[in-house]
Amino acid sequence: MAPPHDHDHDHDHDHDHHHGPLGRLRHALTPHSHDHGEAIRTAEEASAVGIRAAWISLAGMGATAALQIVIVLLSGSVALLADTVHNLGHLATTIPLIIAFRLGRRAATRRYSHGFRRAEDLVGLLIGAMIALSAALIVAESVRGLLDPTEMTHRPWVLAAALVGAAGNELVAIYRIRAGRRIGSAALVAEGQHARTDALTSIAVALGVIGAWLGLPWADPLIGLLIAAVVVAVLISSMRTVVRRLMDGIEPDVLDRLEQSARGVAGVREVRAARARWTGHRLEAELEILVDPAASLREGAAVAAAVDAALHDRLPHLDRALIRPVPAD
Repeated sequence: MAPPHDHDHDHDHDHDHHHGPLGRLRHALTPHSHDHGEAIRTAEEASAVGIRAAWISLAGMGATAALQIVIVLLSGSVALLADTVHNLGHLATTIPLIIAFRLGRRAATRRYSHGFRRAEDLVGLLIGAMIALSAALIVAESVRGLLDPTEMTHRPWVLAAALVGAAGNELVAIYRIRAGRRIGSAALVAEGQHARTDALTSIAVALGVIGAWLGLPWADPLIGLLIAAVVVAVLISSMRTVVRRLMDGIEPDVLDRLEQSARGVAGVREVRAARARWTGHRLEAELEILVDPAASLREGAAVAAAVDAALHDRLPHLDRALIRPVPAD
């Protein structure tokens, strides 16, 4: 097997790179599925990175939420309350994600012969339920604020808390998304995207404070409703990825990379019946390769071993591959 290298030079993207401010914003908010050069190649190390990222980001978001709770109690800001509820929802879903990472390390049993990595995908459903609950609470509080508006107090503190929340959540988002992409974890990337949404909604809270200063009492609860809309949009996007993985769906370029890598191995005439699926943050693949009909069993096995090495070299998140050599005729 070829030694692992630090950079994957062939980046097959299933999306276009957009230029300009709007393009960069879309690139930042859209989940990416391609492998990065610094991707973790072993399942054990990947799980360790995921657990560490979850704990560190949990501490960061906890500190941000604690500060916001104090300011909410002082100011009565509906928009800041909405932002804080969303933050607390992330705290509630991070613990199950840590448990899922640890459970995925367990060895397969006769009852669960494929192991326990699917627990990570199931936690994605829990994350979706918590996000939906937070959106419902935000809408309820915003409607109450519109029907019975109250004057926002301690506005400078609310503005400061919103700006601190935006900075803190963005730092957490960057850390989670980078770690999630390194290990191939859709759940961890999704949690990072949620944190990034929190950063955007914290900025919206700051706009609500400015509206209150301008004598627009309805601006604060209206911002709360806008936050709820953003949360629902993130929920829909996240659940698409989670459900796709639970249904053994993969990104369009994965099979292309598997087939191209196998075809580049000496002795492979053609590749067919290629399949792949994610189990947690690791890939599993099956390939049927056509070899010289005159090749012996040993020679066919050697070609299959070379294909296996090429696949692991090209796809760092690949955990195991089943390669079946078949005579070309």
